[in-house]
Amino acid sequence: MNLPAVDLGIMAEHLSTHEGVNNKLKMYYSSVQNPVLKNILELNINMLRNHVRTMLALIDPDRTHQVHLPELQRFDFSMDAGKLSEIEQDIALEARSTAKLMGSDNFNSALMMKDPNVKNIHLQMAYQDVSMQMIYDHLIKHTHGEFIPTVSKEMQFMTLQHYKHVQNE
Repeated sequence: MNLPAVDLGIMAEHLSTHEGVNNKLKMYYSSVQNPVLKNILELNINMLRNHVRTMLALIDPDRTHQVHLPELQRFDFSMDAGKLSEIEQDIALEARSTAKLMGSDNFNSALMMKDPNVKNIHLQMAYQDVSMQMIYDHLIKHTHGEFIPTVSKEMQFMTLQHYKHVQNE
C-alpha cells in the first residue's frame, strides 16, 4: 500500500525519536530500584515497542490489510509505591514529561496525516501516551513528588459567575 509522503516522513521522524526514547527508558529501568517505577518504565518501553512495530507495519509497501495498534496493558496500582529516591523522583518526572510530549507530538502529527488508518493509529498512540502520563502522575502524587497549588473556592466561584453567560451565547 502506497502511503502519502507526509505520512511516511512523519513516521520516519517518529521512529528515530522512539529509538532514542526507548534507549533512555531502558537506561532508567536499569538504574532504578523502586519496583513500582520499574514496572511503569517496563510498561512504557513495551508500549513504545508496540508503537514501533505498528509504524513499521504501516510503512510496509507490501501491506494489504488494515493495521491495528495493540491495546496498552493495564497497570495494577494495588502495589504500594513506597518511597522514591531523589534520582528516581527525577526519573519519574522526566519520563512523565516525555510521555506528555510524545502524546502531543502524536496528536499533532495525526492532524497532518492523510491516510485514515495512519491518522487513526496516531490518535490512539496519543491516547496511550497520555495514559502513560497519567500513570506517572499517579506514582508522583502518591510519593509526594510534586507540589500542585490550588485556588480558593471563592476564586473558582467568581470565575464561574463571570463566564456563566457564555453557555447562552
